[in-house]
Amino acid sequence: MNLYIRYFQNEILVKSVEEACDFLSSIPDIKVDDALANDLRRFLADPAMYPKRYKVKGKSYFIVIKTPFETIKEFQDEGAAKREGRELRQAERRDRIDHITRLRVGWYEACLTFKRVVSHPTTQKFMYCDTPFRARLKATSVQDCYNRIVDHLRARRDVDPRSQFPSVKGRNFEYTFLGMEG
Repeated sequence: MNLYIRYFQNEILVKSVEEACDFLSSIPDIKVDDALANDLRRFLADPAMYPKRYKVKGKSYFIVIKTPFETIKEFQDEGAAKREGRELRQAERRDRIDHITRLRVGWYEACLTFKRVVSHPTTQKFMYCDTPFRARLKATSVQDCYNRIVDHLRARRDVDPRSQFPSVKGRNFEYTFLGMEG
């Protein structure tokens, strides 16, 4: 395991604690002593893969990250790939939200599985039970369809107010657009 160290614009990827101490000693703001070296050894030996930061002064810190990569370029490329993946997931999420809220008037068939609060017959204690609810309705969008179903279920006397409803974006809400004619 290697160590990536960064302090402002100074960065390095080292293979040992001794190399890390040499790098940190070259920075005037950082005082390297045996306690810091021992702490870096413990950090490197720990199996946890969390980053660690060390206070230099005021609000200045240097960061140390354990990494299996051999070069800074590999380390940075992996970070860039993660950022690209995160940006792609965010774009997909935005597309899904746009699809859900897009105005599309017509008939929908939807199935919503919610956690319904019911009384257990033997103990009389309450428990959650997965309950599917299917409906055909006219709505202006997928979001409107979902809202109408949830409003209907919340208004029913046989549905306990403590019941929990899934997200419109979740897998427990499915719908089909049937078209303008129903």
